[in-house]
Amino acid sequence: MALNIRFLALLIYFGQIPFVYAQMGTEVLPRGARSIGMGNASASLSDAWAIFNNPAGLSGLQHSQVFFGYDHRLDLNELTTLSAGMIQSRDKFSYGLAASRFGGELFTQHLIGAAIANQMGITSLGLKVSYLQTAMEGFGTGGSWLVDFGGIAELTPHLFFAAHIFNLTRSNYGGASWDRVPTVVKSGISFRPYEKVMTNVEIEKDVLYPAILKVGLEYNFYQKLWGRAGMNNQPQQLFFGIGCTGKRLAFDYSMTQHPRLGNTHHFSLNIQLSNE
Repeated sequence: MALNIRFLALLIYFGQIPFVYAQMGTEVLPRGARSIGMGNASASLSDAWAIFNNPAGLSGLQHSQVFFGYDHRLDLNELTTLSAGMIQSRDKFSYGLAASRFGGELFTQHLIGAAIANQMGITSLGLKVSYLQTAMEGFGTGGSWLVDFGGIAELTPHLFFAAHIFNLTRSNYGGASWDRVPTVVKSGISFRPYEKVMTNVEIEKDVLYPAILKVGLEYNFYQKLWGRAGMNNQPQQLFFGIGCTGKRLAFDYSMTQHPRLGNTHHFSLNIQLSNE
């Protein structure tokens, strides 16, 4: 009975019965509690989690680091995502590896990828190549290669424009599946009037679905303590988060409120490797 309830929760979460592959979109979910706390308005953020959210953001890193993330959705282990990666920062170039795992016994997705980013004047460009493996009980296993491409432009010291496309190649899920991995395009602006304040406004469009408006705010309350909030309109969701940064460690937590399915908790940890 418990297994049936969990399987039903999966179907409700993905929103499609009976064939889940085409509409799930879990592979495009943003990673990192900082991004999620800002309503996933993450295309312009320069941090290690940019390897998932927009690889162009890797060029803004000053230090090499490793990172780990844990997302626990709707209090179900079957909807949990584990993420980890490492970024190397080198002058104008940054590059890294990252992997994530979503799901449980009935449904699992593994995503592993490598990315490189380059700073050229006021513009940062990033490219990522990933391999996605999807396995679902009763449907088998499929794998495919995906390509991400993104850019960030510093229009003024306080205004940034960012764009990112996921699955540029329109790959399918592999195996016997004809269904394509979602191709998602997002772009937006980031207004940073002061060092302690950031406001992001972003539009995200899956080629098959209506556009999503995402708004996020980050504010430095006191020295190394940050507060975040955000909202989306498709569906209507609220996001909240906090972050604490130390000399070598940064910890972030965020919570997502879904109007019908409840809350989701996100945790992430970044560890700086050196001062170089």
